[in-house]
Amino acid sequence: MQSPVKPTFQFINSIMEYDPEVASIIKAENQRQHAKIRLVPSENYASRAVLEATGSIMTNKYSEGYARDRYYEGQQQIDKLEMLCVERAKTVFGADHVNVQPYSGSPANQAVYLALAEPGETIMGLSLADGGHLTHGDKVSISGKHYNSIQYGVRESDGSIDYDQVESLAKKFKPKIIFCGTTAYPRFVDFEKFAAIGKEVGAVVVADIAHISGLVAAGVHPSPIPHVDVVTTTTHKSLRGPRGGMIMCKHQFADVLDKAVFPGLQGGPHNHTTAGLAVALKEAQTEEFKKYARQIVTNADALAKSLINRGFSLSSGGTDNHLILIDLTNKGVTGRQMAKALDASGIVCNFNRIPFDKRPAMNPSGIRIGTPAITSRGFGINEMERLANWMETVAQLRSDESLNLSDRKMAYKNVAKEVKDLCDQFPAPGLCYDSDC
Repeated sequence: MQSPVKPTFQFINSIMEYDPEVASIIKAENQRQHAKIRLVPSENYASRAVLEATGSIMTNKYSEGYARDRYYEGQQQIDKLEMLCVERAKTVFGADHVNVQPYSGSPANQAVYLALAEPGETIMGLSLADGGHLTHGDKVSISGKHYNSIQYGVRESDGSIDYDQVESLAKKFKPKIIFCGTTAYPRFVDFEKFAAIGKEVGAVVVADIAHISGLVAAGVHPSPIPHVDVVTTTTHKSLRGPRGGMIMCKHQFADVLDKAVFPGLQGGPHNHTTAGLAVALKEAQTEEFKKYARQIVTNADALAKSLINRGFSLSSGGTDNHLILIDLTNKGVTGRQMAKALDASGIVCNFNRIPFDKRPAMNPSGIRIGTPAITSRGFGINEMERLANWMETVAQLRSDESLNLSDRKMAYKNVAKEVKDLCDQFPAPGLCYDSDC
């Protein structure tokens, strides 16, 4: 028997063997994700199964078009995969139609604009300063540059969305699209109220549930699906899938939205991402996932109360979901200072503006924290109490002007060691703990 011809270029299966520089970076990031408490509300740990699917050979196939209607041959398994993913999404969320091809949440939102509004027409969304997203019409985004963007906000009295203002602005400006979605908002969103306002003014109502999709899937946050016309989401965050996007809608919007995704905005889908999403959506149907989502909310509420007991001021006074927005003004530190100090202490969050913030975006008054990632690794109420204690300690250390820089850094390191000791007790899903990693 003749020996097979070897390819000219030898592929090497081991990253460490072929590219130790990249391998060392991945290894270091693996260790960072293990050793630090991750409080960025948009981050999470994907399961090993999701990671394996996302890193699979499905990335090798190009697939412009939709299942059974492609521009390339060899789609037998890709079509099967995409249809499976779509059906799982329909089951999880109860949607009429689902598109799983958007590369992320922002392109999903852009597809909505492309499909349902002409440049220059009026759109509405929650202002970035009040907890909305860039893609909901902020002036620095393409959504604010190409459309006449009207922004609503929250009430200063309680930090909740000002639905009276939403209704008033909608009646005055008659927008084509009303976005109801948030990126730094700790309360339930009244999707039914938004739908009623949209119906009254003839607007298409779009719910962006990127942050809360896992909570919606598990039934611990009200679902927009029965009420609004279109729903967009990322597929990671609380859903614990790969980095991607998804659009769900009523049947009447299916064709125009599909055409906006492809060929309107992008070429072939990332089939490896679709594979990872399909696995995540299967996970989302389990009782374990529902328990996890409930614990996210329980942890967030417990952490919020623990922080309030230590003198922290919270936007809206607490949380209904996974997210807590903290006003640090009374602690004598800025959001940026606190975020940097927490990172040095083994606790990762992001600085964030609070409603009616008078400080600039790059050094605002607040920080944004969330509980999805820490809940994924098994933290419970007891750990929330310890976390609040550490955050109080770090705030005191950063605001104490009598401390020299060296002493302050040493104190941060001491907190980081305690954090690492706790993290060692809670291995994170998906991370590599084998000796050869």
